[in-house]
Formats: sequence, C-alpha cells, structure tokens
Amino acid sequence: MDVTLLGTGAPQGLPRPGCPCAACATAVGDEARAATALLVDGALLIDLTPGPAFAAARAGQSLAGVRQVLLSHPHDGPALEVPAGLPQPGRVADGRELALLDGHRVRAIAVDIPGTGYEISGAEGERLLYLPPGAAPSGLGEGNGRAGGGGYEGMGGTGPYDLVVLDVLGRPEALAKLRASGAVDAATDVLAVHLDHEVPPGPELHRRLAAVGARAVPDGSTLVVGEFHAVPDMPRRTLVLGGARSGKSVEAERRLAAFPDVVYVATGGTRDGDEDWAQRVSLHRERRPSSWRTVETCDLVPLLAAAGPGADPGTGRPAEASPLLIDCLALWLTHAMDEVGAWDDAAWEAGGRRALRERTDALVAAVRATHRRVVAVSNEVGSGVVPATPAGRRFRDELGRLNAAFGAECEQVLLVVAGQALALRG
Repeated sequence: MDVTLLGTGAPQGLPRPGCPCAACATAVGDEARAATALLVDGALLIDLTPGPAFAAARAGQSLAGVRQVLLSHPHDGPALEVPAGLPQPGRVADGRELALLDGHRVRAIAVDIPGTGYEISGAEGERLLYLPPGAAPSGLGEGNGRAGGGGYEGMGGTGPYDLVVLDVLGRPEALAKLRASGAVDAATDVLAVHLDHEVPPGPELHRRLAAVGARAVPDGSTLVVGEFHAVPDMPRRTLVLGGARSGKSVEAERRLAAFPDVVYVATGGTRDGDEDWAQRVSLHRERRPSSWRTVETCDLVPLLAAAGPGADPGTGRPAEASPLLIDCLALWLTHAMDEVGAWDDAAWEAGGRRALRERTDALVAAVRATHRRVVAVSNEVGSGVVPATPAGRRFRDELGRLNAAFGAECEQVLLVVAGQALALRG
C-alpha cells in the first residue's frame, strides 16, 4: 500500500498567509507545506488541499483513479476545491467500515474533538492510522493492547499499526495513548503532519520529532506502508543542562510528552512559608500532562533500579518500566550536601567529602545500570561569577563534577540557552 503526502501542513498551510513570524519566514523549500492530504494507492484521497490536482502532479501522481474522497475534520483552512471528475467528498460514521472495490478497507475511528480518524487496511494486511489536526483517539483502554485484551480492538486492529500519521507536535499525548494501548510499538513508523508555525521548520523541527520517535517528510513524498524504515533512534538516557529560566525543564518535559505513564521525580520537595517556591512548583505541575504521576523524593537510586512490571503477556518480552523525569540534580545535590554536613568546613574535611562522593558515585552507577527511559535536568552554574563563600564554591564544583559524571552515562546531553537546545552529545 503506497501513501503519497500531497500536503503535510496545518489547515492554513505553512507558511500561513500573511503571517510575519520567524517560523513562517523560514518555511521555504522542503519546509513549506500545504494542508495535509493523503493519496492512498491513487484510489483513496483523505482530505483536500487547495489545488489538489496540481499537488498530485508535483508528486508525480494523478487523481484520475480516485474512487473515494473522505474528509477527516471540520475544514478551517482555505475553501475546499473539488476538481472535476473527483467523487464528492464524504465521511464515514464512527465505528463504521467502508470496503472499496480495489481491496482497501476504511474504518472510521472516533476522536476526542469534532472530526474523524481513519484506519486504512490494504489488501495484504498493511494498516495505517490517520488522525485529523489536534485530535487523539477516544475510548482507548490504556494497557489493554499490551495484555492482548484489545486496547485497540475497537479500532479494528489485531496488532500495532505499520504507519501512524497524526499531529505529533500539537497532541503528543495522542501518541502516548497509542503507545499505552499497544497500537504503536518500536517498529511503527510515526509520521508528523498538520505541521504549523509553533516550531521553527528545519533542524529544530526534526530534532524535536526524533526525540519522541517520529519524523516528518516533505510534501509529495510517497511511503510504502509496512516497508522497513529505520525509526528515529531515541536516547534512553538524556541530561538537559541550562541556566536559570533557560527553558531546560520545558525541554525535558517535551521529550517525554509522547510517552505513557511518566513518573515525574521532584527533588525539591515543599518549603513551608516560601510563596515564591510554591508558585514555581505550581507552574511546573500545571504544565505537565495530567496522566503523569509525581513522586517527591531525593532517593533516586531505587527508582533508577526499578524494573518493568513483569513480562508483557502479549509478546512475552520484559515490559518496560515507566519513564522517569528527574527535576533536578542540583536540588538532589543540595539535599545530599545537607545530609553529609558539606556546608561546614570541618565536617567536610572530617568525612563529608568522602560521604558525598559515595552518594554521587552510587547515583552515577544507578544511571549506568538502569533499564528505564530517563530524562534528567540540572543547572549549569560554573560559567558565571565565582561564589564569594567556600560553601558556594564547593557547591559549584560538586555540581560540575556531578553533571560531568552523570552526562558521561547518557546517550544524549543537551545545553539549553535562551530556550534553544544545543546537542552536546547524541
């Protein structure tokens, strides 16, 4: 089953007409995108873009063989154009199935906004799922697909999809739902469409998508559903460094937004009477997906050592433990230095230095040995003014050592400056 992407952009396209933003200004060449539309084996057209016949011609395709045109979402882009000779566009009711004469089967999938998703099966059993912009599938039972209980059986499937085409950037939790249900696994090709101007096109777009196991292709690309494609190599351990208000926590949270069952490890705890701290904690909580679980602790080694919940009944393979987001190592170090008396010079020399080194060595060893997906946040504090006190210099030095040792065990290390993530490794 071949799928040609006549467009991969948001309903208004990219660049948006008349928009002066930096993302739209740089959306040129392969990064310029028409509204998303799919042509399946030249016979089935999902959604319409302006000038569909020209879009097909640019992709080396013809619309002459199209026998069915289906719409997926309330159209809020340019006016629909139905070229002469094309069937009148229609929709399939949620849960209903449409069998085409050429062997395709189309099943309508309910989504959580106005619109319709479509599961399309080819004659040889290939399966793709397409979701409209801003949509996530509704009614998925998380975990049921893994257990063989049919978390996505209502979607008409008996295994993971070969190709999933959806709004990865606008609704990363939709991808998390599909992963939780087993409808998407490590071999599924995840394609991002409905691309808009929230993310700068080019390297930054592709970096963000790769971090969650997805990719984007230029308009006019043709994909063979079920054909092997190397999925993005997602790092299992990532360290995100940055200064104050640099955007490091946002970057870390973004990297796990498309994964289910994330455990957010808050190392700062609560501070009675500190209203500013309470406000910071509240802002972090509001930004995180409601499905994430928060654990307030500095006891990181047991969390890193935790295995998955047992064998996956569907595959027999060990199940993966929930991903960890640790925010942040600087607060963990502060807690550890408190406990070993590192702020007092005499206590530091009398055994505090050795005790702290043992704790940091144990943490680094746990990161090296962990099987969990981990994203950790830490401050980069060694580039500014030299602290005026011995205790301040001690903290700066120990944090630098911890960051270096922790980062050495990570497949990817990022430095966030002014909201921009720079890859130092991976």
